[in-house]
Amino acid sequence: MNGISRRSVLRATAGAGLGALAMPGLAACGSSSGKTVTSGRVDISLWTHDPGYIKTFQAAVGEKALMRASRFDYRMNITNAAGSDVVTRMIAQAVADGKTPDLAGVIIDQFPRVMGSSIAENLFVDLSATVKPVDGQLLKLAPYSVDKIPYGLDSDNSITVLYYRQDLFAKYGVPEDIDTWQEFARVGGRLYDKHGVSLGMVAGGDNGSIVNGFLQFLLQRGGGAFDASGDLTLDSAEAVEVLDFMAQGVRSGFLMSLPDPYGTACAAALKSGRLVATSMPNWYNVYGLQANAPDQKGKWRIRTLPRFSGGGHVASTLGGTGFCVLKDKPHTEAALELLRRVASVGLCSLAGFAFAKYSFRGQHVLFNVMFSSLAVPFAVIVVPLFIMVAKAHLTTPYFALVVPWVAPAFGIFMMRQFVGQSVPDALLDAARVDGCTEFGLFRRVVFPLLRPALGALGVWSFLTSYNSLLWPLIVVSDPGDYTLPVGLQVVFSATGRQYDLVLAGSVLAVVPSLLVFYVLRKQLLEGLTAGAVKS
Repeated sequence: MNGISRRSVLRATAGAGLGALAMPGLAACGSSSGKTVTSGRVDISLWTHDPGYIKTFQAAVGEKALMRASRFDYRMNITNAAGSDVVTRMIAQAVADGKTPDLAGVIIDQFPRVMGSSIAENLFVDLSATVKPVDGQLLKLAPYSVDKIPYGLDSDNSITVLYYRQDLFAKYGVPEDIDTWQEFARVGGRLYDKHGVSLGMVAGGDNGSIVNGFLQFLLQRGGGAFDASGDLTLDSAEAVEVLDFMAQGVRSGFLMSLPDPYGTACAAALKSGRLVATSMPNWYNVYGLQANAPDQKGKWRIRTLPRFSGGGHVASTLGGTGFCVLKDKPHTEAALELLRRVASVGLCSLAGFAFAKYSFRGQHVLFNVMFSSLAVPFAVIVVPLFIMVAKAHLTTPYFALVVPWVAPAFGIFMMRQFVGQSVPDALLDAARVDGCTEFGLFRRVVFPLLRPALGALGVWSFLTSYNSLLWPLIVVSDPGDYTLPVGLQVVFSATGRQYDLVLAGSVLAVVPSLLVFYVLRKQLLEGLTAGAVKS
């Protein structure tokens, strides 16, 4: 390799997505550089592009309720970098010296860089066991999967809306309630001919921006990049219709061709008033409008997207960030547990929030089925539940004892009632106008209001799982993993039982329950008295 430096090799490998050239280095980086940490203090290295995710993880590790019973005492070591740089540096470090992060946020349009040549397989932990309890319910798992194996968990699902300048719509006589894209395009074409003003934009810069803009329209039209079997279907009727719609829009001036939705060209179009509307996700208010045209704050409005007359949906989505755990590192186990806790936090409250504040097809049927499950005794489902867990090879004590109960029906019902009565719709609408995403809405607005209910739910969940005897007795075979009730039962059933040990153990078994009540007493009392005062 005369004349080729090590740095140039790394740069070429990272830029090309590694490929076969980097495979030996990636295979070697799988070996741990130190002893695996299984408990105690851990400094988790997190690389991400978005300060919002930094705040999320920092808040999570400081949340006592979320971290309760964890074996780890978390500290966060944050690296904030551009989305493309996160992947480039991660691959380069993996090949060079193995100093990769423990946890990485990979933007959805950057993940294809690690999909080839077994890169994801060598770098990331297989999250199949993590997503198994909610299999089929995650909206965007496929973009972070390779050969149907998930390597990343999406942080959010951002809904695309139509942003428009209300003052300029009134000035040019553009109706705010146009129903279809076809009519919107006709109005936009006439508006461009008379005033040189566009009602939308398409990205013509890098491939990622081009594909994202196309997929945004395609998903709303009811199409997709892949069929049910996972085969590429870009020649579908919906794809052809969307491409024709975008091409005609650019030719007529209805859609403005820009390199990307964030750069100087877009900023100039916004500031000059030549771009008076655009369809982008609800986070674009912060990262696009306020960043590029802060003086126009208060002039922009949002509405649902016009629909395609040929069918499809009333909304679409764009973007996303998948969080991946780097494998075979000293802190891999700790990072995986942290991701599970952050990803599963508030599953009950998230589900309750959805049932209380969103309308969707099958909502009442789904809620009634979920609620009716409360009437089914656990003894009826214990055998099929065990068979399901055993066939999935998920009978490890920590998984079998914890995961099946992370979102109980009673918890969802309780959260749904609390959200419906305590979180006003006007508060949510105000947050949406300010550019808050739907998950950000839950995280920043709803979740803080749920603390009293979560305290009461936490006490109930702890006592239910702590006092459980039948399920741990079935799934736990190693005496070293016995829960306290099972251990007491074994001692009580032993030949020549010693009542002094049984009674002493029973007294000690009460202590954790008393501690939980003491720690959560304030939230528990607030939750119990939340509906006691008339408004």
